[in-house]
Amino acid sequence: MSEITPDLVRHLAGLARIDLTEAELLRFTEQLSVIVDSVAKISNIIDENTPATSHPIPLSNVFREDEVIPSLSQEQALSGAPDSAQGRFRVAAILDEE
Repeated sequence: MSEITPDLVRHLAGLARIDLTEAELLRFTEQLSVIVDSVAKISNIIDENTPATSHPIPLSNVFREDEVIPSLSQEQALSGAPDSAQGRFRVAAILDEE
């Protein structure tokens, strides 16, 4: 059984600056107890031979070969820009830098 008490939940809610009603306090105490107990059960099963997993299904990246294909020229890309300079888009400064 977990050591999650209404006082602990009240304390945590205070640290997070969350106002809880008594009903919420009791509900969260129960829910957090279930979570802590579930993690404890899993922790008891896992040993040093259990591989760490971050996802239940193995994931892998799918790569493809880079292919050079025709694209816009610099002039074409800048043709619709409201303002450009030296072959680049020109935008208003947003950081007080020059």
